Amino acid sequence: MVIGGSMSGLLSALLLRRTGWAVDIYERVESELSGRGAGIVAQQELIERLRGLGLETSALGVQITTRKIIDAQGRLSEEIECPQVFTAWERVYRLLRDAFPPEHYHRGRGLAKVTQTPSAVVAHFSDGETIEADLLVGADGIRSTVRQQCLPEVTPLYAGYTAWRALIAEDAIPPDTHRDLFEFMSFGLPPGEQFLGYPVAGPDNDLRPGHRRFNVVWYRPADEKTKLQWLLTDEQGKTHAISIPPPLIHRDAIAEMRADAERLLAPQFRQIVRLIEEPILQPIYDLESPRMAFGRVAIAGDAAFVARPHVAAGVSKAADDAATLVGALQVESDVESALKRYETARLPENYRIIERARHLGAYLQATQTQEEKARAGKHNSDAAVIAETAVLDFLYA
Repeated sequence: MVIGGSMSGLLSALLLRRTGWAVDIYERVESELSGRGAGIVAQQELIERLRGLGLETSALGVQITTRKIIDAQGRLSEEIECPQVFTAWERVYRLLRDAFPPEHYHRGRGLAKVTQTPSAVVAHFSDGETIEADLLVGADGIRSTVRQQCLPEVTPLYAGYTAWRALIAEDAIPPDTHRDLFEFMSFGLPPGEQFLGYPVAGPDNDLRPGHRRFNVVWYRPADEKTKLQWLLTDEQGKTHAISIPPPLIHRDAIAEMRADAERLLAPQFRQIVRLIEEPILQPIYDLESPRMAFGRVAIAGDAAFVARPHVAAGVSKAADDAATLVGALQVESDVESALKRYETARLPENYRIIERARHLGAYLQATQTQEEKARAGKHNSDAAVIAETAVLDFLYA
C-alpha cells in the first residue's frame, strides 16, 4: 500500500503496478489535490520516467530556449541558451492520477500509525480500520506521518527565507512586459533576493498562446524568530505552523510585499506583481532523513527529503525514488532486503540534491554561518544564478 496520493505516491504506485504488485493509495485529504500556484520544471529525467509509464508527454508544457536577467532599470544584463520544458503541477498530477485506477485511490483516509509483524505491515487509520500488506510506502510529503513515526527526531529545517508565488494569466500581461519576459526564464536579482518567472500551461493544460500563465517566484530573506512569525500570523492573531493558507495572509504582509516590489524590482517585474490577485507565501524548508527503509516500510519523495526549490528536482527526485524502489523489489525476493538496497542507492543521491540546493540558496538566507557565506560568494553572481538554477547537471558531473 502507498500512503499519500500526490506525485510521489502516484509514481510509486504506478511503477509497482507495472511490475505486478496490487497497490492501493490512501490519501488523507478528502478533496481532490491541487498544486495551487505551482509551476514546475519538467526535467528530462522526469519526462523519461513518464514515458516509461506509457504516458503522453508531447504536450506536457511550454518549451523555452532562453534565460535572461533583467536589471533594476529594466535592461537586459545577461542571457544564455538553456532549453527546458515548464509545466504546471496540476498537469503532471492529472497525468498520473488519470493513469491510476480510481477504485484503488482512497481519499479522506488519514493514517494514525504503522505496526509490523514478521510477515506483514499493518496500517492503522484514523477511522479505526486496519489494513495489512506486504509493503508500505510512505509518500505523504513534508508532514509525513510515516516518517514522524519512524524518525520522530527528523523535522523540516527552515532555510531563512520565504517565497512569494503566483500564477498570472497570459492575457492580463501588458504587451511590452509580455515581450520582455514571457517566453523566457526571466530573473531579477535585487541584493540578497531573487525574482524569477517563466511560462506554464493555462487552466486545463491550455498551451495556446494567450491562454497560458506566467509562474512567479520571489525569494526574500525572513528571520525565523521575527519576520517569519509575522508573515505566518493572520489577522485574527493566529500564527500558523510551516505555512499559511493564501486567504489568511495578513493584508499588511501583502501590502509590504507590493511596496517593496515598487522599490526593488525592474519595471517589468513591478508590472507583474501588480497583477497578482492572491499571492501565496511559501516559507522555504529543507529536510533530510538518515534512513529510508524500516523493515517493510519505505519512505520516498518529500516524506524523506525536501530540497529547496532552486534545483527544481522535487518531482524528478520522487520519480527516481520510485523507480529505484521498484527496481530493488525486482532484484530481491525478500521485501526487507529490497528496501535496504533501495535505501543504499537513494541516500547518497538525495543528500547531493539537498546539499546543492543549500549552496544555491545560501545567499538568500536572513542569517549565514561562515560556511554559508562562502557558499553565497560562489553562487550569488549573475552568471552563477542564471546558469545553475533549475538544472541537474551537477548530479552527473
